[in-house]
Amino acid sequence: MADFKRKPGESFESFLRKFKKGLKNSKRLEKARSKKHLEPKQTKRLFKKRALSGLALSKKNEFLRKTGKLAETTRR
Repeated sequence: MADFKRKPGESFESFLRKFKKGLKNSKRLEKARSKKHLEPKQTKRLFKKRALSGLALSKKNEFLRKTGKLAETTRR
């Protein structure tokens, strides 16, 4: 855990800037915000359903690409 102490003679603005930067670099705030909304685990049934719909979409796009109705694109 990051420990922040104000040095003698240090202005509050500089201390606040140092605190914010340290908090951002420690990723603690990011972790807390991600845990704020709990996402349920994906079930096998839903996982398979999404995979099948993705395959169907790719088959459709491939057919359209072969027939010339969809422009040829290079994959990233």
